[in-house]
Amino acid sequence: MKTDEFAFLNQQLAAMLRSGIPLEGALQQLCAGMKSGPLRAELEALERDLAGGTPLPDALGRRDLPEFYKRMVELGARGNDLPGMLTLLADHYHRAHATWTRLKGLMIYPALVLVTALGLTALLAWLSSRLAYEELLPNAPIVTTLDTREGRLVPIVAVWVPPVVLALAGVGLAVVLAARPARAWLRWRLPAFREASLAQLASSLVLLLRGGATLADALAFAAAVERDTPAGAALAVWRREVESGRGKPSEWPALKPFPPLFLWLVQQGGEDVAAGFAKAAEIFQSRANYRIEIALYGALPVSVLLLGQMVLWQLIPVAQSAARALLLISSPF
Repeated sequence: MKTDEFAFLNQQLAAMLRSGIPLEGALQQLCAGMKSGPLRAELEALERDLAGGTPLPDALGRRDLPEFYKRMVELGARGNDLPGMLTLLADHYHRAHATWTRLKGLMIYPALVLVTALGLTALLAWLSSRLAYEELLPNAPIVTTLDTREGRLVPIVAVWVPPVVLALAGVGLAVVLAARPARAWLRWRLPAFREASLAQLASSLVLLLRGGATLADALAFAAAVERDTPAGAALAVWRREVESGRGKPSEWPALKPFPPLFLWLVQQGGEDVAAGFAKAAEIFQSRANYRIEIALYGALPVSVLLLGQMVLWQLIPVAQSAARALLLISSPF
């Protein structure tokens, strides 16, 4: 599901409900203008269930939609302000889309440099292996192999090290990113991703609390969503603190991966815990944006510099081989 499309859909749905269109009719109109896909199929099924008399909570429970979204829609319907809740959800998903799009852009620069470097270093290594015969480059670090066409040994020079290392790094990175636990681990430890995750989590708690959920329920829901991440255990501890009678954030222990600043900001809300989480979401969103900007401006120059160093390392033996070949060709003996 694309978060930007989902956010725009909720904006439209909220506007239709405010104009007096029933939820079933609004969903039908929205689906008519959507492209075929999983999201349209889920919304069409939701519209059919509602038109058939199924209560909204039961109809939502059958659909493959985000759990957070289903919970918030139920809270909005229970509070008789579904259009307002949909508007808040649209803003929430818009911010999430903008943040994660910038974070993905942060990873594009190193990925492009990695692919370019792999292709360029492999080409230079191949040229070096063709030029660096023993008589042309006798001092090269070699592991020899037989050239069956001319019956002589061809050295495999050290210039093959960069493409091999880059290929292994690319495969390792792909394996790590393909594993969900590894992605969750990195999301809560890489600075820019951690700040963005804290901001998004705090924003979700604000919506839950202002939608009518109790603090214990909001923390329990957030802990369930983050059950496979380091944040899930900390949220579960805070929920148990609330259920045991220590409902004030000032009574909660500081736990990783939540930095002391996060808990301090939440505590500034006093009795209004939602206001404290809102302040934390604002501050950590700003910190995430700042870290993303710093990383974006720093990642490209550093990546290009590293690529230049590797290429220079490989060009030196190629240039030496070419120079010696020219000398041999020009020599009368």
